Amino acid sequence: MERLVGTVSRGIRAPIIREGDPLSDIVVQSVLDAAQSGGFTVQDRDVVAVTEAVVARAQGNYAHVDDIAADVKAKFGDDTIGVIFPILSRNRFAICLRGIAKGAKKIVLMLSYPSDEVGNHLVDLDMLDEKGVNPWSDVLTEVKFRKLFGYQKHTFTGVDYIEYYKQLITDCGAEVEIILANNCKTILDYTKSVLCCDIHTRARTKRLLKAAGAEKVYGLDEIMNQPINGSGFNADYGLLGSNKATEDTVKLFPRDCQAFVDDVHAKLLEKTGKNVEVMVYGDGAFKDPVGKIWELADPVVSPAFTQGLVGTPNEVKLKYLADNDFADLKGDELKAAISEYIKHKDADLVGNMASQGTTPRRLTDLIGSLADLTSGSGDKGTPFIYIQGYFDNYTADC
Repeated sequence: MERLVGTVSRGIRAPIIREGDPLSDIVVQSVLDAAQSGGFTVQDRDVVAVTEAVVARAQGNYAHVDDIAADVKAKFGDDTIGVIFPILSRNRFAICLRGIAKGAKKIVLMLSYPSDEVGNHLVDLDMLDEKGVNPWSDVLTEVKFRKLFGYQKHTFTGVDYIEYYKQLITDCGAEVEIILANNCKTILDYTKSVLCCDIHTRARTKRLLKAAGAEKVYGLDEIMNQPINGSGFNADYGLLGSNKATEDTVKLFPRDCQAFVDDVHAKLLEKTGKNVEVMVYGDGAFKDPVGKIWELADPVVSPAFTQGLVGTPNEVKLKYLADNDFADLKGDELKAAISEYIKHKDADLVGNMASQGTTPRRLTDLIGSLADLTSGSGDKGTPFIYIQGYFDNYTADC
């Protein structure tokens, strides 16, 4: 019988995860219980996606602001620290900034403008045009910014981030100077010791600074990349991907995720006899066209996944085939021709016109985005996502 349902993404409810919980067992049992309750059957090439938050929580991968301060102090000593290109976020960066400030005597905070790396705006781009400001060349002091634009509150949070970050730093006992610029080398006019807080451009920023004469250059990925006084850590990403846990602690991006996904995969295979793909996911990789915010504040969408999720889609565009190769067909004849084309499509469609308009992104980025949108970020209570039919195509009939 022809199957008329394609990809299905289900949020799987689970217990509240605590440190030390046997997460792989909980994931497997939650999936099996949901299948029985929801009336679906586990199939080969289904996908289980587990949010990074519960992986880190089960690991107890947390750090205190005093741990962050100790690491910053060890790396920078009493130097004035140029903290450059942080994102504007109470959840993502403010708690990290508290730790940085507690480990410093003076901070020169350099913010990118008109927006941060993920699209949070300090000022509207049209206002820059109106005032004749060139963000690629003009360096603004805090006084100059206020004179031009006044106090600007974030559309969604209602926070003036310049004032918020400034107050946060001074409350921690550090001196602060704020500038706005988009050329990383600008910070070297103020200090040769720099902490790069950008996420996806950090490697280039570090390279440019070192070539320009910076003496100490670290990234957020190099703060809390090892335990401090018994704290959590992430050897690969440090503070990148961290979230506020309490007023004094951050939950770090999870570590050792490959062992976790392999364990879940093996246990599902043992319980069901099916080859279910497994991944850990964080932020999806998509952009809000209205708010202009790019969701991906984590260093990667997926820090670990099973082998079947390696690669990119290899798909043809049905409307292209219908409008071009089979433009003279319709009805069952058109359906049969397209189905036959799909069954015999090339193993690698790169450069093939029939694939134009398909999504040339990694499977883990696409599936992670689907999982992130399904789970949401609030109180849905579905930290596990079960996806079926993702690898099907138009020819699937059962």
